[in-house]
Amino acid sequence: MRLDTRRTGFSLEAPFYTDPSLFNLDMQAIFGQHWVFACSVAEIPEPGDYVTLDYGPYSLIVLHNDDGGVNVLHNVCRHRGARVLTDPQGTTGNLVCGYHSWTYSPEGDLIHASAPGEMTFDKSCYALKRAHGKIAAGLVFICLAEEPPTDFHETAKIFEPYIAPHELAKTKVAYQQNIVEEGNWKLVMENNRECYHCDGHPELACSLFPTWGLTDETIPPHLEDVWDRNQQAQASLEYRCRRYGLPYEVVEELDTRVGGIRISRESLDGAGESFSADGRRLSKKLLGDLPDFRLGRCSMHLQPNSWFHLLGDHVITFAAFPISASKTLVRTTWLVADDAVEGVDYDLETLTHTWKQTNLQDKAFVELCQQGAASPFYEQGPYMKSEYQVEAFINWYVQRMREHVG
Repeated sequence: MRLDTRRTGFSLEAPFYTDPSLFNLDMQAIFGQHWVFACSVAEIPEPGDYVTLDYGPYSLIVLHNDDGGVNVLHNVCRHRGARVLTDPQGTTGNLVCGYHSWTYSPEGDLIHASAPGEMTFDKSCYALKRAHGKIAAGLVFICLAEEPPTDFHETAKIFEPYIAPHELAKTKVAYQQNIVEEGNWKLVMENNRECYHCDGHPELACSLFPTWGLTDETIPPHLEDVWDRNQQAQASLEYRCRRYGLPYEVVEELDTRVGGIRISRESLDGAGESFSADGRRLSKKLLGDLPDFRLGRCSMHLQPNSWFHLLGDHVITFAAFPISASKTLVRTTWLVADDAVEGVDYDLETLTHTWKQTNLQDKAFVELCQQGAASPFYEQGPYMKSEYQVEAFINWYVQRMREHVG
């Protein structure tokens, strides 16, 4: 492992993508220490609603509590270690382990163990172990560390003004897609941090300008016309944002803070409303108190495991949950206004088409890279200028790993 001698501007050495021992270290240093995106409030709208999350060696219950917050509990029964809840989502009062019926309150307190009187023990010593949970702008984050990083509070203050107008608490889940990619979680995140490969996304290219990540200095000749169209669309979008009081400026602190973030509001091609073939809206219902469908996309990246697209008519959340050194679950969730009616206000297949296809294409790209990293002839390659966000992600990762190993 060569954290101290990492070659800036180049991909990581192969073991970072393939070695199970390094994967275990990732789970300790990154997913065991930092704030991780779990779900949106739309997935657990009422008290008692929960989702279960599994990544690496961890299994967690994220439960909407009576106070409007979340309880985050390790999904490990204090009797024999069985999973307490086995469904990916649901609604519950108390939490009952299916093995020997040990029963816990929504706060995790052990309130009943079967066969009372068989033995005497202090139930207060056997509560479900808790982790930290936080809701910010309708997004739920969890942290397994005893002392979570404190600067996430500042990160949330950055993204809340962008996301709050979409009012995620007034949305519902239209569809959720789980894809298992045969690739290391870092390759999943690296792939998402650049558009150098976007020629491989024909559906997405209908609405997303393929010039994302490029500048006046790096734009290739064949994209000059697209670049000009993008510049005009961005100017028009910024005019509308100023008129409506919506933030649109780029805030980019991917590797300059522990809670790494990039957020901006960017124009879309065509009508500029949504991820459709002509850029027009995919749901008839505006989100929250937004004044206009023509708001492009609010795009946010958060280290270490999530990215988001917020549009006038719907929101898409993406989360990467590592399974092993060479396998990652990518969860995509489409949210629409809670009063939008499928078949009336939106067509589900049309709503999800672009990103369903894009996700499958990204899965193939990630798996090609994983296969390459496993080759004895793999060598670190240089990132292009347009891949500067990939470099920022890797730099963030290396910093966090160095801090952990000391």
